[in-house]
Amino acid sequence: MLSEDMLDHYLKAGRIASEVRHQAKNSVKAGASILQICETVEGDIWKRGGKPAFPCNVCVNDVAAHYSSPLDDVKTIPNGAIVKVDLGVQVEGYVADTTTTVSLDPQYESMVHAVSEALEQAIKAVKPKAKIGQIGQTVQKTIEKYGFKPIRNLSGHQMNRYVLHTGKSIPNVGSFIPYSMDEGEVYAIEPFLTLASGKGEVEGTKNAYIYRFQKERRLDNSNAMELLASIKASYKSLPFSPRWIKGNEKGTREAFNELIAKKCVSSYPVLVEAAGCVVAQAEHTVIVTKDGCIVTTR
Repeated sequence: MLSEDMLDHYLKAGRIASEVRHQAKNSVKAGASILQICETVEGDIWKRGGKPAFPCNVCVNDVAAHYSSPLDDVKTIPNGAIVKVDLGVQVEGYVADTTTTVSLDPQYESMVHAVSEALEQAIKAVKPKAKIGQIGQTVQKTIEKYGFKPIRNLSGHQMNRYVLHTGKSIPNVGSFIPYSMDEGEVYAIEPFLTLASGKGEVEGTKNAYIYRFQKERRLDNSNAMELLASIKASYKSLPFSPRWIKGNEKGTREAFNELIAKKCVSSYPVLVEAAGCVVAQAEHTVIVTKDGCIVTTR
């Protein structure tokens, strides 16, 4: 069960995330700098008294997840795109995770509506003892009712303090997962869908711009040792962006590359729809209560 302080932190994180998500939606326009969107979202979280729980993701068209701008990013939002802005807020380690999808082409509006409806139907099914596989079935049926295909290898996730993905996962398709929800648990529910012609799966690319602390290991480079200690202290096990690391550019880059090579940090590869079809996403964070759930990110 959650203490009063824990609940207050979750609710504050959710309020901040909701405010920033609404503001971010207005910044998604053709020609807008993706780097600027990421940095503005992250800065707005700080201004409101939270901290980013992970780097802001701005995923365009067939990119489903894990694209956050590198420091020198020159990419902009293309004309007629469908754009997912995924952001997270942490307050004392208690996380709110939420996403909005913005369509810059009328042909994608039905995708945005369908994925939003799938999320709402999933939220209605949340309660103690709710079967997680059945929630996935609800998501799948809603998405297919609108003529789209769910992304089967992406899922929602349980969250704990300073841990973004832990414990149980909530699939976007029906399954025979034997687990059920319990009162006091916190979940990010996030349906993903693509076109009926899509494969309904994502695959990783060679590109990665988001990392997390993995393990302490023996390091020969003193700069790398200091950097690893700073990363662990600053982010715990939460994801971070190399954009957030300050210091001598060359020395810091060399130290960070050593951390990657020694597997002290692990990466999140950019994920794309396997058939190259566009993707839509919707996401809220919920706390399971005895009567259903609290949606912290409305």
